[in-house]
Amino acid sequence: MNKNNPNASQEPPRIFEESVSFNHEASTALAKNFVANVFSWMVVGLLITGFVASYAASSGLYAQLVGSGGLMMWVIMLSPFAFIIAMNAGLQKFSATTLTVLFLAFSGVMGLSLSSVFLVYSLGSITQVFLITAGTFAVMAFAGYTTSMDLSKLGSLLFMALIGIIIASIVNFFMQSSMMDFIISVGGVLVFTGLVAYDTQRIKRIGAGVEYGSSGATKLAILAAVSLYLNFVNLFLFLLRLLGSRD
Repeated sequence: MNKNNPNASQEPPRIFEESVSFNHEASTALAKNFVANVFSWMVVGLLITGFVASYAASSGLYAQLVGSGGLMMWVIMLSPFAFIIAMNAGLQKFSATTLTVLFLAFSGVMGLSLSSVFLVYSLGSITQVFLITAGTFAVMAFAGYTTSMDLSKLGSLLFMALIGIIIASIVNFFMQSSMMDFIISVGGVLVFTGLVAYDTQRIKRIGAGVEYGSSGATKLAILAAVSLYLNFVNLFLFLLRLLGSRD
């Protein structure tokens, strides 16, 4: 004990304070880099999807494939799900390069399956809804990244609501109720708006614990980008059902 300073023994060593501050700053930097990487991949995927969808619709490729009969229409509709399953199942055994190629291919196949949007809705309507979707997505992603509130419980509720929407959509496929379709669309917008915030916070937390630039971090970033990509696309489609004007 320092006789000249009786309170010296009560003061924590400064080195620990500096260490905590350094670790917090390093963790924050890692999270920012990881989140930026995830959003970059998401944008790349959306650009590929938009280009393929527009080209397949305008060139007649989509109509030609669907019009060929057989199972082609189902192949186009279901193939994106096959890519999602493959990417999630291959997280451990696939290399980062393989997972990247799968993600790019998934984005292209998704674009082909969404080509019908350009045949059903006007280009002006698609553009308007896309801008609304982008604005909503940006606001909710910012909210999810900056909020100090734990959104884990919200994520569980949103997942259950999503299951309900899927079941209701299947039922309405046979009922063809316009009122049910409206309710499903509103519910879909609310669910995927919330999922944007939840997934962004979850991705931020993942980023704080990974080694930036490593193969594992790249693979996690790809899968995280898929989650945000699907949130954006589904939010866009549900908003289009509510606000879009048909040709």
